[in-house]
Amino acid sequence: MIKKLKSLDAQVLAVAALMFVALVWGSTFVVVADAVAQYPVYAFLAARFLVASVAFIIFFPKIYKRINWHNILLGVPAGCLLATGYILQTLGLIPESQGGTTAARTAFLTGMYVVIVPIVQSIFKRKAPSKGTAVGMGLALIGLWFLSGISLHGSSHWVVGDTYVLISAFAYSAHMILLGRSDKDHDTLALTFIQLSTVTLITGAASFITQENAGMPHGWSVWFAILLCGLVASAFAFVAQTWAQRILPASRVALILISEPALGGLFGWVIAGAAPFREVVGASLMLAGMITSEAMAAHRAAQEDQRLKRSVEGIPTFDDDPHKKQSITIDEDASGIREIDILEE
Repeated sequence: MIKKLKSLDAQVLAVAALMFVALVWGSTFVVVADAVAQYPVYAFLAARFLVASVAFIIFFPKIYKRINWHNILLGVPAGCLLATGYILQTLGLIPESQGGTTAARTAFLTGMYVVIVPIVQSIFKRKAPSKGTAVGMGLALIGLWFLSGISLHGSSHWVVGDTYVLISAFAYSAHMILLGRSDKDHDTLALTFIQLSTVTLITGAASFITQENAGMPHGWSVWFAILLCGLVASAFAFVAQTWAQRILPASRVALILISEPALGGLFGWVIAGAAPFREVVGASLMLAGMITSEAMAAHRAAQEDQRLKRSVEGIPTFDDDPHKKQSITIDEDASGIREIDILEE
């Protein structure tokens, strides 16, 4: 059996980076909602990702030298999945008279990636999710239901908008799982730039095909949303996510990013000056699920690290089988992440 343990400090940094990403995405809910009320959705998405792509060229003028077929073969599909998620989620919010779903159901169905990712990974790996992931997944799902405001006694008929949003959840899940396949041979900056450029082209094409005729953005609130989302919530955030997914498994990434709607709710409460009880309960459960999962993962990592140290020092551990032979190698990749392989025969 081969176990790969990555340095604890790198995992902590990856978790912090993803928490910042969730915080940024959550804080943009109100800003984006105001912007798309004044400017067409596809045109807004295209402008947002165009700003992110141009920012990359400005800050990293030699980015083109980092692009190769190895990065393109992963970055383009990842960008297509990301664009699919954004577009389908937006289509789900068409007017209810045209088959659209509600904002509450959109939040709940989109957050289903917290369940989809671990299940899909378990199928491919033929291994059940860890206890921490299972507990965190359950708490996050219950919290998401509370936060969404969906009532068990309300309308439960399925509409076409629900289908769009559910498919978008699968697209987001596939995006996380695909990025989890990146390795030290994939360049983080190149992967991010390729994804941003791909989303720009697809959303721009969607705006053209649907004949939005948006024209240039107008109004300071629209420009502020485009710049904030383009520079911080897209360019920086996707660099952080792409890098972090080289360190953390997709199931943990999903549990951390599910805190986005909870943090978004927090910003909404601050602006509104009120915090509905049900939403507070939901946000608390979602954050509790994320914290519980991370705490159990950190505890397990510490135990494995202690067992590894004992093995290296020749000190027997309680679960060691004296008949098993162990071969231990320590390697450090280009990003400075230590990987320790334990081969048990």
